[in-house]
Amino acid sequence: MIRIAQPRQSACQQSRRRYCGALFFGAVLGLSPCAHAQNLQKESAPLLDELVVTATATETTLEETPASVAIVKRDDLVKRPVQDLADAVQGLPGVHVGGVGLTRRGISIRGMGSDYTLTLVNGQRINQSGGVIGHSDSDLGWVPSEAIERVEVVRGPMSSLYGSDALGGVVNVITRAATDEWRGSFSSRAGWREDGRGGDSRQVGFYVGGPLLPGVLGLNVYGETRRRDNAPLATDEKVSDIEGRDAKSLNVALNWTPSANQRIDLSVGRVNEDRERGTKSGTSYYNSYDAFERKQWSLSHKGKWNNASSQVRIYGASLDKTNTRDVGTPTRPQVLNEEVADARLSLALGERHLLTVGGELRKEKLEDSSVNELGKADITHKAVFVQDEFALAPNWSLVLGDRLDDHEKFGLQHSPRAYLVHQVSNALTIKGGLGRGFKAPNLKLLSPDYYVASSSFSVRGNPDLKPEISTSYELGAEYRAATGWSLQATVFQNNVRDLIQTYCERNCDAYRELVYQNVERARIRGLELGTSLQLLPQLALSGNYTWLQARNQQTGQPLATQPRHQANVRLGWQPAAAWQVDLRGQYTGSQMMYSSSVQYALPAHSIWSLDVNYRFSEHWTLSASVENLGNTLLTDKTTRFNYAVPGRSVFLGITASF
Repeated sequence: MIRIAQPRQSACQQSRRRYCGALFFGAVLGLSPCAHAQNLQKESAPLLDELVVTATATETTLEETPASVAIVKRDDLVKRPVQDLADAVQGLPGVHVGGVGLTRRGISIRGMGSDYTLTLVNGQRINQSGGVIGHSDSDLGWVPSEAIERVEVVRGPMSSLYGSDALGGVVNVITRAATDEWRGSFSSRAGWREDGRGGDSRQVGFYVGGPLLPGVLGLNVYGETRRRDNAPLATDEKVSDIEGRDAKSLNVALNWTPSANQRIDLSVGRVNEDRERGTKSGTSYYNSYDAFERKQWSLSHKGKWNNASSQVRIYGASLDKTNTRDVGTPTRPQVLNEEVADARLSLALGERHLLTVGGELRKEKLEDSSVNELGKADITHKAVFVQDEFALAPNWSLVLGDRLDDHEKFGLQHSPRAYLVHQVSNALTIKGGLGRGFKAPNLKLLSPDYYVASSSFSVRGNPDLKPEISTSYELGAEYRAATGWSLQATVFQNNVRDLIQTYCERNCDAYRELVYQNVERARIRGLELGTSLQLLPQLALSGNYTWLQARNQQTGQPLATQPRHQANVRLGWQPAAAWQVDLRGQYTGSQMMYSSSVQYALPAHSIWSLDVNYRFSEHWTLSASVENLGNTLLTDKTTRFNYAVPGRSVFLGITASF
């Protein structure tokens, strides 16, 4: 979301401008709260500032945000093939899209696995299914790219605001919002693999939004149908290299404005997805079919009250998974439900403080016959939090926050955070902070009755597990030159106590008997670098590099599936106003993985892709992409990768907007 922001001003004026923007939690609504606030004196031509909301739950300019944040805008998403959220955030600094098993992928941030990344849609949490439904990636496919306004990715623990699941970071999907005029778009894209080995895809998405009653009642509707064919391994056609998928989604939202200072939002959505894959167990082959049904609903009220704003929400999400097989016994049905009630109040205290207080009550339920004898388990999460955004002095700001979670098993858990931002000049910003976060073991891990067995291993729960505790530090700087180039650098360290891993208890050389246990100490440290440069009026270059050292300090061994080096580059060329050509490159360094206490190296690899977009009229755009130009196949390097990269593929698409 792009706004016209006022020029640099005095400390009090800066504070007032930021706080009036924060007074209404309407960043996701596409509204401008400051339109009704006092006018600030203009001193020069206005600047374009990107506004973000995820790092503080209040509207803040990107350069003043007290966290490491990256934004993926809608304009970028429509230029390239994007099937889910993993594709959308691919290429961001500190973000690794890796495997979670069964050829599926997850989003890892700063060396913490995908189970430590919290996914939000318009600030509302999507139930994290990966920890309780094996190899699940269902939190990545809730919103089609056609309905996304932008994606905000906060790197580093955000437990002070969002609680236990945000130990690695937060991915917040901001959807498009209804305006005073009807607008919409439609897109269709199809892709084919050059080698004919399967994995071809088709997707059609749409969005429409506008006023049913101008100024009073608005409507948003979006949906998508998406298909990807099964792709077998080159060495064994009965086993899937990439599973087949067939998904359909629909979401409807109503926005009611009963008065100028109040807004009520109601939304319901549903996603149905069928998946198929060929599997080998021992010497036997079978085809497995998973059916996922995901539902969500939400009701919220937002208001402005002089120097305060409020938000009250109730919402819920459910995931229902069933499995069938043509041979053998299918896995058990699983149902995960989550219901949330939360509220927050923001109050501007004079010219220098914006105080936010709030609370959350969340009920999590799991139906799974493997979790215990009853086949059911539930847990209630309660929390309160406070945050103070404090303008210390001209060009200095401080954010202090703390969240107190009351866990049924582990009692009270504090998650404090402090973050300082200093705008040295119009071009240079220095920021840094520290914080503490925690993640409680999920319902399965804590169950003494939880037990799952396969043909090669078994794993059981451990009621003696402790919560994972993270203490993080970061320091960064960003320089944006008036001539258009920029440079960013951030160093970080994350000390994790009681990290939960699987450990082989018996028969480690044969049928492995695994149990979950805590690793006493782990340390993740790293460096993120980024730059952008306008080489010529028609030619722009941007890139980032991440160095990561993730180590189990108890054993001295690297943590699994976390690449030490990762780099991304993008070269954009606009030969004419209607044309846009982008060359994208991604390098993923070597990674380590473990099997039966034996360490294996996953080799480094590079993927290059090309996107061409031609806007042949005001409302119509044609697109063509070639993904994986070098035809890099991970299975040709080793069979130990738990995810796949499709071979060289050609995509053609068309987008219409009004």
